[in-house]
Amino acid sequence: MTSERGFTLIEVIVAIAILGGVALAVGASTGKLVHATQDDRIATQAAAAAEAQLALVQVWPEYATIDSAFAGTATNTPMTGWTRVTSVVRTGGSGQANDYKKITVSVTGPGLTTAVKRSITIAWTP
Repeated sequence: MTSERGFTLIEVIVAIAILGGVALAVGASTGKLVHATQDDRIATQAAAAAEAQLALVQVWPEYATIDSAFAGTATNTPMTGWTRVTSVVRTGGSGQANDYKKITVSVTGPGLTTAVKRSITIAWTP
């Protein structure tokens, strides 16, 4: 009886099966990570688009014309297939103690599971 060193065929097959399973698990995890990163990038771009619109509202020189200048829907903004809706809701009115406007920007589009919304409130002071 000779004593040979090395692995048997069964041991090699078991080792290859284990390594294959590990490789598949790593591949699946990497795919999920890439997809999640892509979703986050799209949501970040949508949030930046909403915040850019609100920044324009904040520097608008005439309080009375914010509604006519910004309220409405813009398509393909900032990217093809996206829609940006800006709504302006006024509380109070001219000459009243409380006169302010709540501006909400909502961005929807491909790759976004839910709309990205940002809001600000601007008060008029005499």
